[in-house]
Amino acid sequence: MELISDTKALLDTKYTQIATEFNAEHGVLWTQLKQDEVPCVTLQFLKELQHHHDSIENSGGQLWIDGDMHVIRYSVSSSLTPGVFSLGGQLSLFGELIRTKNRDALMHYGIECINMLFPRMNRFYLPLTTIALVQGDALGGGFEGILVSDVIIAERGSQMGFPEILFNLFPGMGAYNLLARKVGTALAEKMILGGRIYSAEELHEMGIVDVLAESGAGIQAVYDFVKKQERRANGFRAIQQVRQRYNPVTYEELMDVIRIWVDAALRLNEKDLKVMDRFVRSQERAYLTKQEEYLTA
Repeated sequence: MELISDTKALLDTKYTQIATEFNAEHGVLWTQLKQDEVPCVTLQFLKELQHHHDSIENSGGQLWIDGDMHVIRYSVSSSLTPGVFSLGGQLSLFGELIRTKNRDALMHYGIECINMLFPRMNRFYLPLTTIALVQGDALGGGFEGILVSDVIIAERGSQMGFPEILFNLFPGMGAYNLLARKVGTALAEKMILGGRIYSAEELHEMGIVDVLAESGAGIQAVYDFVKKQERRANGFRAIQQVRQRYNPVTYEELMDVIRIWVDAALRLNEKDLKVMDRFVRSQERAYLTKQEEYLTA
């Protein structure tokens, strides 16, 4: 399946943290995370992704390629980092801001997160379907970034979860709000307060992962889903709209959660922050190990 890349309109911006590709045959726009350092949600990453999301919204759902107009029917987020979707928020930055009691900077980070997530949560206000493809670990904010999509496709062996409670915090960019609407408040609280990392297989049984793909077959699973949807795409998108109307996540709701998160973060003590520091180091080691395994495979 030929991918058209680096063309006009949406695809002409050169980013450092993401790559974009378009499959004209099926109307699939790929947004691929590609961070050279430990893949987490940095301010630069947020800036680039927000710009990209604004470009999708401003496109009106259309791409012009060599004089021909193509409709974006699916927006797919994935990662080019082997074994990792995203390790979540930039914990090293959190620790620094908490130690210096920098409330304004913590609020700024949280607001930038929801400014990036909210348009995708609303399908960029366009008649398209959003899909997240998970081919590795998605933790904390990385998992939140997946939950905003209409459809989650995950390869076997992938892992997702919210470890924040291990250092006495919680995922504050919409995890509870999104999970509770998907699986109910009891299970959402169990997942967040337990700090457990779940396999893609477990999340599929829970109904959080919609499509479970074999390891290495994630991209094909996306196109299989798209082909299957063609005959019922109109009805599927209408149900998405009904679901959103029935139980919407509002921007104001997310802002209130950000304020709660900032207050909770600023109450962390030095013991909590040292646990956070150790968690950062363990994440970095795990990431480097995965990359070494990939390079020697």
